[in-house]
Amino acid sequence: MNRYRVFTVIFVAMFVLVACTTSPTGRSQLNLFSGSALNSMGTDAFAQIKEEEKVSTDRELNAYAQCVANAIIDILPEQYANNNWEVVVFESDTINAFALPGGYIGFYTGMLRVAENEHQLAAVMGHEIGHVMADHSSERLSTNLLISGVLIGTDIALSDRSPQQRGMIMAGLGITSQIAVALPYSRIHESEADAIGLELMAKAGFQPQEAPKLWENMAAESGGSPPELLSTHPSPSSRIRDLSARVPAAMRDYEARVAAGNLPNCPRPRKLDNTDS
Repeated sequence: MNRYRVFTVIFVAMFVLVACTTSPTGRSQLNLFSGSALNSMGTDAFAQIKEEEKVSTDRELNAYAQCVANAIIDILPEQYANNNWEVVVFESDTINAFALPGGYIGFYTGMLRVAENEHQLAAVMGHEIGHVMADHSSERLSTNLLISGVLIGTDIALSDRSPQQRGMIMAGLGITSQIAVALPYSRIHESEADAIGLELMAKAGFQPQEAPKLWENMAAESGGSPPELLSTHPSPSSRIRDLSARVPAAMRDYEARVAAGNLPNCPRPRKLDNTDS
């Protein structure tokens, strides 16, 4: 069975060598998917979401989300700013938002209500666009593919063991891979998107000190979260602490924008204060 172990090692090594890229924060990544493939996936996914979710026709809410998005899109690197971004508000109390490769942004009205002002909304939008800029979708798909390849190779290498032994070993490896690789990777992605998003909102002219306040609101709304070790997201306290530590550096970008003038003007609709609307 040694040849299968050797094959697995060579397979993993080739993947890592061929697909090594660097994120906007300088972190090494595993990236096996091309931009065009991801954009196509994003287009298909957004179309499906629009079919499954109720798209808001409220002109004021859509204009609010579009205004914040436009301010951030204007300061994106050219390869992202040139996307024909589509921004859609979904009518749901779900506290969620997302951005997809190819230039798609979705916001739920529940999130619009939790964000107390345009600055906090910009923090969310910058965070979601940060996921796109850092190719987190590709990285997650690549990591899952790599884990699957290793598990398959291991299963082949264990073919001389009894079915019971193989089952126990593979089950243990599956759990270990989730805790040791997949979940921490998700937390890394979230923290990286927070850092990118904070920089984007500040450069666009939104107040960076509002980002930690947003996550304080989110923590209050969540009413509790799973232990950070078993969560795909950093704990609210970790997130607030890390963002607060980054605010002084982000303030320099914000103050430069203030000095240059032309700050965004995206007043929050008053109807969002009314939970019955």
